[in-house]
Amino acid sequence: MADAEDTAIGVLVWLAGEPELMGRFLALTGLEANNLREAAREPGFLAGVLEFLMNHEPTLMDFCAATGTRPEEVTRAFHALGGSSQA
Repeated sequence: MADAEDTAIGVLVWLAGEPELMGRFLALTGLEANNLREAAREPGFLAGVLEFLMNHEPTLMDFCAATGTRPEEVTRAFHALGGSSQA
C-alpha cells in the first residue's frame, strides 16, 4: 500500500506544478489549496487523486510522460487504495 500512496502523492505533487490542472482538481473536489493537507488525511482522498488523473487520458499520459510512470502503475495504485473498477 505504501507504493500506492507514494504514487498518489506523486500525482498530487505533479498537479501542484500544473496550475491549470490543480485548479480543475480543486474545482471538481470543492477543496481549496489551503485545506489540501487536511483533506489528504481523509480515507479515499488519495484514491480520488488517482481517479481524477485516470478520468482524463491526456492528463494521465502527461503525468506518465513527465514522471516516467506507466499508466498501469496508476491503475494498480488506484485499486490498492480502494478505488472502484469503474474509473
